[in-house]
Amino acid sequence: MRSFILLLVLVILKPLNVAAAECTGNPEALGTSRILVVDPRIHPRIGRKQFPQTLPLAVKEVVLTFDDGPEPSTTPRVLEALRRHCVKATFFLIGRNVVAHPEIARQIAAAGHSIGHHTYSHPLLSRMSPARAELDISRGLSTIEAALGHPGNVNPFFRFPGFASSPALLKLMESRGSAVFGADVWASDWNPMTPQQELHLLMTRIEASHGGIVLLHDTKKQTAAMLPSLLNALRQGGYRVVHIVAPK
Repeated sequence: MRSFILLLVLVILKPLNVAAAECTGNPEALGTSRILVVDPRIHPRIGRKQFPQTLPLAVKEVVLTFDDGPEPSTTPRVLEALRRHCVKATFFLIGRNVVAHPEIARQIAAAGHSIGHHTYSHPLLSRMSPARAELDISRGLSTIEAALGHPGNVNPFFRFPGFASSPALLKLMESRGSAVFGADVWASDWNPMTPQQELHLLMTRIEASHGGIVLLHDTKKQTAAMLPSLLNALRQGGYRVVHIVAPK
């Protein structure tokens, strides 16, 4: 029985390998090296900064994730940089921002990026009652689903604002069939800095961790300005981008 369970886990988590994308008009593109199917039943909590386990990534593989959008002054710039490099990322959207800018949320989905959810109003959920926290989570998810036109367009991927979780809320998300994402590396782009400073800080951290889940914010001007340089630096450093999706 133990051998059967191990085999089942390996089958569920087996990556779907794809060739690096051919980027029209950009022979220096980073591309997306493969797709990784992430099943919340196997990986309910992911990211070494918060949890014991992370995604089954090889050395020098990265998963790019963006929080807090959409934001009209910056998210389109992020999408353009990703498009130019044929890179697929994951966006954890805030419900109230989707209400304000549903067309940008649809652009993210239409570009083939994965979409997760990040509450409706971005509160620190661990400081709320469980009932209020669940309401904000549910409202955020339903808002994004409505904007995208189908529940299946939102992956069962969730990130707590400020990583402010609790044992009860983690159990709630597991019961809802959602994978909770922390991160392995982040850009600290909530702090004031120049794009050059952010690039240096982030690449130093990526190199120290040999890759992993990278947390950025598509709402930050310095991140939008820094992203083209980051994608070039990843390519020059021999890093590969992995696109995460939920099981069909």
